Amino acid sequence: MAHVVSPLDQPSNYKDSQTRVDRQRQNDLLSSSTTLYIGNLSFYTTEEQIYELFTKCASPEDGGGIKRIIMGLDRNTRTPCGFCFVEYYTHTEALASMRYVSGTKLDERIIRCDLDLGYKEGRQFGRGKSGGQVRDEHRQDYDPGRGGWVEERYADAQDGPGAVAGGGGDWKEAESTGNDSRLKRGRSPEDEGDNTRLGQRSRIEDEVDAERM
Repeated sequence: MAHVVSPLDQPSNYKDSQTRVDRQRQNDLLSSSTTLYIGNLSFYTTEEQIYELFTKCASPEDGGGIKRIIMGLDRNTRTPCGFCFVEYYTHTEALASMRYVSGTKLDERIIRCDLDLGYKEGRQFGRGKSGGQVRDEHRQDYDPGRGGWVEERYADAQDGPGAVAGGGGDWKEAESTGNDSRLKRGRSPEDEGDNTRLGQRSRIEDEVDAERM
């Protein structure tokens, strides 16, 4: 029966496109890795919730435990965007999490765990062109745990490599002005036309009232 059931503590075939090591070297690193990549998290899941769940596979009595948790962030807004890294002190703890935690529910979402080559500065940011995760830019359904409708969240994303979303910059600039006029949009030619028509209507009504008097 051993060949029928796939082992739950084996890494997937995913290869980080930005990791410049060959497959054999990657497998060697994964064989001793203490870091997990956690995916499909809710945007609202906190670091405390993640710690509480993954500490169940920690072995502090053997010198282990959770070393650190790095929350994945939207590159532009610096808000959680659905993934994180959990780093243990031992490889055994990481394997235990893959076996017992991966595929379980956290915040009503089925989370996924995979061995990772190790966290490096900069990997905490989403790689999507709009700042978040690429997978969220391609989904078509409403997912409240991942930001709602994908069309609304990424509506202002530009095309092309390295493009970023324009959303979020306006209110930051507005806050820096320090006055209430930042809440008013600029006047358009259509507005001017509406005001002219309103002024003409007002004068006509005044003339009619004057005749009645």
